[in-house]
Amino acid sequence: MPRTRADGKKTQIVVVGGGAGGLELVTRLGGHLSRDDFDIILVDRNPTHIWKPLLHEVAAGSLDANLDEVGYRGHAYRWGYRYFDGALEGIDREAKQIIVAPIKDEDGSEVIGRHRIRYDYLVMAVGSVSNDFGTLGVKEHCLSLDSRADADRFRRRLLNQCLRVSRIMTQDPAADAYARVAIVGGGATGVELAAELYSAATALGFYGLEVFDEKRLQVTLIEAGPRILPALPEKLAAAATAELEALGVRVLTATQVTSATADAIVTRDGETIPADLKVWAAGVKGAPFLAQIGGLETTRNNQLVVGPTLQTTLDPSIFAIGDCAYYVPEGEGKPIPPRAQAAHQMATTAYHNIRALIDGKHLRHFDYQDKGSLVSLARYTTVGSLMGNLVGGRMAIEGRLARLVYTSLYRMHLIAIHGWIKGLSLLLVGHVNQVVRPKLKLH
Repeated sequence: MPRTRADGKKTQIVVVGGGAGGLELVTRLGGHLSRDDFDIILVDRNPTHIWKPLLHEVAAGSLDANLDEVGYRGHAYRWGYRYFDGALEGIDREAKQIIVAPIKDEDGSEVIGRHRIRYDYLVMAVGSVSNDFGTLGVKEHCLSLDSRADADRFRRRLLNQCLRVSRIMTQDPAADAYARVAIVGGGATGVELAAELYSAATALGFYGLEVFDEKRLQVTLIEAGPRILPALPEKLAAAATAELEALGVRVLTATQVTSATADAIVTRDGETIPADLKVWAAGVKGAPFLAQIGGLETTRNNQLVVGPTLQTTLDPSIFAIGDCAYYVPEGEGKPIPPRAQAAHQMATTAYHNIRALIDGKHLRHFDYQDKGSLVSLARYTTVGSLMGNLVGGRMAIEGRLARLVYTSLYRMHLIAIHGWIKGLSLLLVGHVNQVVRPKLKLH
């Protein structure tokens, strides 16, 4: 594809999805390609970006997303791309256009009608959604943590339940009242949320809930597999289990959920686990609208199948990165896992390959480098394993060192999307906010 089209129009690169991978990609494209020759467009249904691994902190109220989110419009102006508010509805591959659904106001009136955006290169970076595996009652009665809106919804419901319990205890100190939370899924999201809830509960007494503390919180973590945190070595998973149980979390492993009701989770062995709030974090899949979108090859879980260059198998002008991409490296039996580090690495490869297509050079193959896994147990501890290349293999870490590495991952993301000067400035502001801002967001 030449830098200037025969019709005189700019070469248009469209990225759908402003998550970790998508935002990093448009930042690099906008920062390095000439605005006279290229038009970089980001399409996302939300006006702001927040790093998805932080959503459990937003849900518990220990992180104010308003301070950490990135507004796409301001960021686009700074980095030389354009932002379009809207949800992807379809892909017209023959016309090389994406179809964006109508945008409606709160009262249902149409703000912008259904429209099309042309592309020369298209990158799908729409992330993933929770996979309920068709379990009865999950859609109706369980919350997920797929987005900022989900996290805000959980926080509001959690606070309301804590207020109910506090009010009951004020009237009758001997009452048997609790805020009961059931979390299905013992991966990083479920484990981190369980620990963060106890950290938040200890602070509620300083914000008007004088008779509420962590003793009035009952959290049950349910995992279908033999242990929680299957991505970590067994020793570290056991350490995390012990830490959670010391906090008061009831950890159930080898326990399959058969249904969810308005006030409980039901397991295969017949146990009914009462819960005021139910969170489903047992797996992810591609969004339903991705199923065979544009006639592209997709998996049963609605992921777009890509080759080693991250181009979709049926259309070399369309790339997919992050959780929505399905790629099995040659010689390996498992696909690339849905992790933030994978999205970051895919964004880098997609950037180089789009530049290679523009310049007529060879494309590089995606080479996933597993840097290990880290799980934060709120302010209590952090556990994980890193690829210790300098010491000859995988290195298990926990405690302060693990916490330092965990926070550095977010710092790297900030620098990737803001640059060194602003990224470091935001980190400094974040430290100041930890001192001057309330410990919890309760509104």
